Amino acid sequence: MSPISSLPLTRPGQGRGLLDVLDRRFLLKLIVRKELRVRYRGSVLGMAWTYVKPAVQFAVYFFAMGVIMAQRESVPNFAVYLFSGIVVMNFFGEGFLNATRSILWNAPLINKIYLPRELFPVASLWVSAVHFFPQFLVLLAAALVSGWRPTLIELAAGALGFVIVAMLSLGLGLLFGAVNVYFRDAENLVELIVMVATWASPVLYPWILVYDNLPRWLWLVYMSNPLTAAVQLFHYAFWFGSTGRPELLPNGRPPMSPDMWGWAGLALAVSLALVVVGQLVFRRLEGRFAQEL
Repeated sequence: MSPISSLPLTRPGQGRGLLDVLDRRFLLKLIVRKELRVRYRGSVLGMAWTYVKPAVQFAVYFFAMGVIMAQRESVPNFAVYLFSGIVVMNFFGEGFLNATRSILWNAPLINKIYLPRELFPVASLWVSAVHFFPQFLVLLAAALVSGWRPTLIELAAGALGFVIVAMLSLGLGLLFGAVNVYFRDAENLVELIVMVATWASPVLYPWILVYDNLPRWLWLVYMSNPLTAAVQLFHYAFWFGSTGRPELLPNGRPPMSPDMWGWAGLALAVSLALVVVGQLVFRRLEGRFAQEL
């Protein structure tokens, strides 16, 4: 008996999910480069759009919330507060939305050869991280100019917030990316989720407004949102230190919500659970991707 004939039979087209992505890191890099080249093909500004879009967002929100709604009077260094939240939401929105579209965008490649389909949502998340980095540099510069001198625990909070958003985007991207192959309405639903998410987290306003105006049960639902915890972790990491770390803000309320670390732990657990659920649904549905596409 030849060595080949003694090998166990395996079902074609079945892999180990996200573990296969780790084994094909070089292929993942190629897909990321391809997406970046396609994204900016024929563009005059190119990667400069990663600065232009957040700058316009910041200007609009700062004028509306900071000036008209006078949030800058009750929140010191409101510019840093606002931009640290915008950075988080841009990373989540781009990663989630592009991961949802990634299977459809790569339909010609999926129909020609077999490769782990999870490569495409992961590559989309990687591209969003590439776009996150320039915005993050601007945030660092603004925080330093404002007097930010971070502690180790504040830096750890920023890293934890990034991990939560990355896992949340990947889990939801796997889930909706697989569903979007069968029901194209999923993409429109994701756009609505991303739009609502900005207002369902303390990006444009302080958390205390929600605490004061919502019933306690709805407050608990609000805090159970992983993005709420991630935004607060970024505020703690890059804004709180630039304010001199006061116990109370000018409005007499604490700068950070109670049990912030407990909510952060819950957010991490929820994000990890969504990665598991997203992977299970993705593997369940990927068998007919080529036929549906």
